[in-house]
Amino acid sequence: MLIKKITAIFLLLTFISSLSAHEFWLNPKKFIYKRTEKVDIRFLVGENFEGENWQGNNERIRSLKIYYGGVSDDLSRSITDAAGDSIEYSMLDEGTNLIAFNSNNSFIEMEPSKFNEYLAEDGLLNALEYRKKNNEIGCNGREFYQRCAKTLLQVGDVKDETYSTITTLSIDIVPSSNPYQLNNKEFFRVKIFYKGSPLRYALIKSWHRVKNKTEMKDLKTDSKGEIVFPVNTKGKWMISTVKMERLTDNPVAEWQSYWGSLTWGYE
Repeated sequence: MLIKKITAIFLLLTFISSLSAHEFWLNPKKFIYKRTEKVDIRFLVGENFEGENWQGNNERIRSLKIYYGGVSDDLSRSITDAAGDSIEYSMLDEGTNLIAFNSNNSFIEMEPSKFNEYLAEDGLLNALEYRKKNNEIGCNGREFYQRCAKTLLQVGDVKDETYSTITTLSIDIVPSSNPYQLNNKEFFRVKIFYKGSPLRYALIKSWHRVKNKTEMKDLKTDSKGEIVFPVNTKGKWMISTVKMERLTDNPVAEWQSYWGSLTWGYE
């Protein structure tokens, strides 16, 4: 049971106003830990792999799980409605840890020009073309969105298969190998799933941050929903993407989006 392996689990979420910020990720203070060392993970939202505490509380959490050693445990029961900024725990067993977070739906409405710009920037051309063809290009964009965020941590020297765990996230970013076993500049293959199926020909962003500088590159999944790129084993990494679908007969919003991210690092 997790209660025997993890101590001092503590999660609080602070409130900020950040409707214009896109990316959301799980951001540990560091990614590699010694056995029993305290892990501290913040929820961040922002741009350029720089962020502030996410706006939310327990009512915004759909699920929050930790996967380790072939098992999983629910962390959502540890969430309160108080303000704060981190999950804290200590792991007694060595191995790779996967934390997976899913938010409940939130609603946003944007004026036409900003919504169209956002669709183009994030490669959501299907939605942009739909708006053009259906004379909606001059209408406000009304959207529900969910966050689907994962982070991979390494505790001790034992490197296991936890990295390849398939979760229930609508956007699930799954490495084909353990990033903590990569050599510097080795190619890294990642598969992206959307509701259990490969997310084909989708815009994917890779973010590499080292020494307070961020490099972002645009990638695109192939016919198998995969991307391949070389990894520098310094600093921290994020892969992010978004999928949007049209809603029908919904009185509140015309669109539903799912924002996915995966973080890992070598600090």
